[in-house]
Formats: sequence, structure tokens, C-alpha cells
Amino acid sequence: MLVKCTTKNQLTLPKAIVEATGAADYYEVSTENGRIILTPLRIQRAYSVRSKFAQLGITPDDVKDAVAWARKNK
Repeated sequence: MLVKCTTKNQLTLPKAIVEATGAADYYEVSTENGRIILTPLRIQRAYSVRSKFAQLGITPDDVKDAVAWARKNK
């Protein structure tokens, strides 16, 4: 299928493509051998939390330590 890229680098996904892959609000975008690959994402709350932790530099070990500290200080 042919789609047009606007002056703002926006694309409209054809209805048939969305129906074939399932509607999604977010897409993971990557490139491979000069191709753009869009992968539909079904973002769950845990994904959002993990993403925010990564932005803040909080590691899984930091979370583990914080939980252990909170349980110890009850």
C-alpha cells in the first residue's frame, strides 16, 4: 500500500493495516536494512512504571532494596 508522508513527517496508517494488526495508541519504531518497522504496543501500567524508572535511573535492585527497607521498617 502507498501512504504519503506529510511535511511534518506524519503518516496515516491504512485501515486495512490497522485491522490486520489490531488498533494501538503507541507503536515501537525501529529500522532494519533501510526499512521502517512499526510494531503495535499495548502499553500496560507496569510498562509505564518501568519506563519512568528507567528515565529516573532507578534499577530493579534499587526497587528491591526500597521494598526490603519498607518491609523492615513497619
